[in-house]
Amino acid sequence: MTTSPTKKVLLTSVCRPLGPASGDAPSVGYELLHRQVTRAQGIFSPRTVNAQFSLDYIAENLEAPTVVLQYPSKAELNRELKKGYDYVGVCFVMAVLHKMKETVALIRRYAPQSKIVLGGYGTVLDDAVLAPYADHICREEGVAFMRRLLGERVIPMPYRHPLTVSWLKIFGWKVSGTGKIFAGLGCPNGCDFCCTSHFFSRKHIRLLPEGKDIYAVIERYLDMDPGLVFLILDEDFLLNKKRAMDFRDCVKRGGRSPSIFAFSSIKAISQYTVEEILEMGIDGFWIGYEGARSGYAKQQGRPVEEIMTEFREHGITVLASMIVGFDYQDQDVVARELAGLMELKPALSQFLIYGPVPGTPFYQRVIKDNLLQDGYVKDPELFYRRADGFSTMIKHPTLSPEAIEGIQRWCFEQDFQRLGPSIFRVLEARLLGYLKLRNSPNPILREKAEYYARELRVAYPVFLAGRMLGPNPTVRRWIGDLERRIHAELGPPAATERLKSALAVGAALWTGLTLKLNLFQDPKLVRTTYRIPGRRWGAFELWEDLQQKLAIPELSLQVELQHAKKQVWMRLEGALSAAAAERLGQRIRDSLARSKNRVVLDLKRLQRDGTGDLRPLIENLAAYRSRIRLILPKVSAAHPELLLLASVFQHYRG
Repeated sequence: MTTSPTKKVLLTSVCRPLGPASGDAPSVGYELLHRQVTRAQGIFSPRTVNAQFSLDYIAENLEAPTVVLQYPSKAELNRELKKGYDYVGVCFVMAVLHKMKETVALIRRYAPQSKIVLGGYGTVLDDAVLAPYADHICREEGVAFMRRLLGERVIPMPYRHPLTVSWLKIFGWKVSGTGKIFAGLGCPNGCDFCCTSHFFSRKHIRLLPEGKDIYAVIERYLDMDPGLVFLILDEDFLLNKKRAMDFRDCVKRGGRSPSIFAFSSIKAISQYTVEEILEMGIDGFWIGYEGARSGYAKQQGRPVEEIMTEFREHGITVLASMIVGFDYQDQDVVARELAGLMELKPALSQFLIYGPVPGTPFYQRVIKDNLLQDGYVKDPELFYRRADGFSTMIKHPTLSPEAIEGIQRWCFEQDFQRLGPSIFRVLEARLLGYLKLRNSPNPILREKAEYYARELRVAYPVFLAGRMLGPNPTVRRWIGDLERRIHAELGPPAATERLKSALAVGAALWTGLTLKLNLFQDPKLVRTTYRIPGRRWGAFELWEDLQQKLAIPELSLQVELQHAKKQVWMRLEGALSAAAAERLGQRIRDSLARSKNRVVLDLKRLQRDGTGDLRPLIENLAAYRSRIRLILPKVSAAHPELLLLASVFQHYRG
């Protein structure tokens, strides 16, 4: 059963502005790094907007016409609502429950006919809290829930994977694009404080079930932009060794070693050698350091000191997360634990207060033993608003709430003052890795060393700002020493790099001013349409029908609509005769004539021996060459007809 084409869906985040300046909790905002991990690092904090990626993932996998809004203003949401939607989904977390209520009020005012669906980790709250604001509440994997709600057929995993890229900025300059890979939900480790684990009842839902599925997504991203790095979103990616090793085999066979940041535990990491991890392309980890006596099962395995030291020597950066506020901790205990962590020199550090989230065992214990602070018992709305990891919610055996929150601030500041800005800590790890791996007998590890060297060279312009504006004299000297070590290995900066260094100082000072005055801190609206005709996307139904209406023996044709880019990606695998090339060219030409879309023809898997004369394809598409991009096999082995195609379509700028 398929949903009626008249049903339309709007999926949205809560409305901007967000953050403490708008009355939100300290870590609430659009950026995990700047608001949380590197919050004490000021102008040196890396900046990247974290959109509600789940909304685009769900939208990609529905059949209903869908629009996604990322961080609309109230006025922008109002304008969208007036276009008429059957369902409006709102994604939120508990700390922005108040923002969700404001969003729902706007929906009821401007789209009273719409059914409201609440989703996201904020739905850990029970129906007594949420039911007044929703017609439906999603507390499960979102694609299956929404398809069922819309009356759409069940589809198997792996689902269609959207290509979602975020951009990392230093001093306001873009330095890298990160492709998000949605590999799994939930975690079986079941730490007592972990919302994401208990939200899914300690089950791991593999959105990308096998290693080949993960690598296929990476290939798609690299075909789109070879310079991307990757973030695998999976709570403990390496825990399933079979999937991880299958992924490693795919990377080795594919010959395209990616740069990947992943989440994993000491328990999971201990199953692998550092060489195996690097062969997967992984060169960054988020690891739960937690506390020396926290005793979680995920911490069992090789000593954390051994792993983090080995990783750093091989260029693998580590974001270590530590918890303050455990029962056994006092100020001296935290100081000793912090000192132990600082000795390991993590590239990034996070310090969050041990807090109870509804649905977790810790929350159940807090309620059972009457450990919740009295103010939060009397005012649950205040509890929800401050549940961001930066407020003390419970009665500690020895420490006051003010003391715990002060210790947390001290940890962030000490991390910055002792180890310096994270951007330079990353570069130091990359230098160590380059020196370690550049002469490795393993060609994959030598390739990783070359990647580290390219990263270091691109970073030359940031050092002058670090030497001038670092947090203290010791750190500024260390940055200068690091710069000299890198120059000794990779060569002195060129004139253009020296000029960029001077410009970077100005950019850093401007960044500091915008932070001080709270200027330009909110992102702009991102609106993405899925299956909704428009001026540039009017022939989407022609592209969707292409696979069904163009059955060609010995040829597999896959069509992917990349909605965010208004682009059609077509993968051809198998043999293509001259007659089939004529039919295919006519179909693509007709669709291009009726739309403003761009087309990517992916011919990497086209059989060279079974492919005939491609001139009919060229003749049909030549008039649209400026809107067509080709992805070909390696030129050295390419079919002469494919080389002819390349010469005709070389003008695409995309």
